[in-house]
Amino acid sequence: MPDAQPPNESVVLEIEHGEVRELRLNRPPANALSPDLISALTRSVKAAQQDRIRALVLSGRPGMFSAGLDIPLLLTLNRSDIAALWRDFYELLRTLSCSPVPIAAAITGHAPAGGTVLAIVCDWRIAAEGNWKIGLSEVQVGLQLPPVIYLALRRLVGTRQAERLGVRGLLLSPAEAAEVGLIDEVVPAERVVPGAITWCREMLSLPRGSMSNTRQQARSNLVALFEKDLKPELEMVMANWCDDETQSVLRAVRERLAKKKR
Repeated sequence: MPDAQPPNESVVLEIEHGEVRELRLNRPPANALSPDLISALTRSVKAAQQDRIRALVLSGRPGMFSAGLDIPLLLTLNRSDIAALWRDFYELLRTLSCSPVPIAAAITGHAPAGGTVLAIVCDWRIAAEGNWKIGLSEVQVGLQLPPVIYLALRRLVGTRQAERLGVRGLLLSPAEAAEVGLIDEVVPAERVVPGAITWCREMLSLPRGSMSNTRQQARSNLVALFEKDLKPELEMVMANWCDDETQSVLRAVRERLAKKKR
């Protein structure tokens, strides 16, 4: 079953911390990325820019940052809706990557696949201690790692580690992720969001112009990934999604998830 959402409750909660706004994913139990959540998060990031918020924190629920794409839900969609979802997901990644204000990912727990993707396009990643996993596990569920996402990973961890992690779809503990540079800091769970807010405020304490301009230079290779024509890549992603082998693996994943809920 797809994640359930209580009536009239937003899938993205906006929490103010002065000049810092926290965007908390709120689609229990796993914050799986549905069309509604993807669109809502994109709108929230863009709205923060219009509201002149100076930094953002992207957080999840205790023990769960985001489980990635909602596979059971996506398997019920037709080809046109799947294509629209991938376009919207890339637009979300572009919006996060090209944000004019710093974004800290407060990784509150499990962050496989799409959860990791959200984190790696943020400026900084602070994560909770605990028995949970993070990593681009797409290959394990039958999906090719899209080039833009692979290059965003390589930007953080380097060529050899990106190959090792991406090709095998490895999932890492918080400590292992910090060791390879996928996470910047690991702290007790109760300090994750406060730590992200503190980092944002430290960034905002710097001279605004010099910080912003240097940040723009530092992230230029990430931004460049989303300035090119992504239509060929999206067509490749769709072809991979519709492949018979991929669909077979995804259906098996759906069955495993259904058994866990019984």
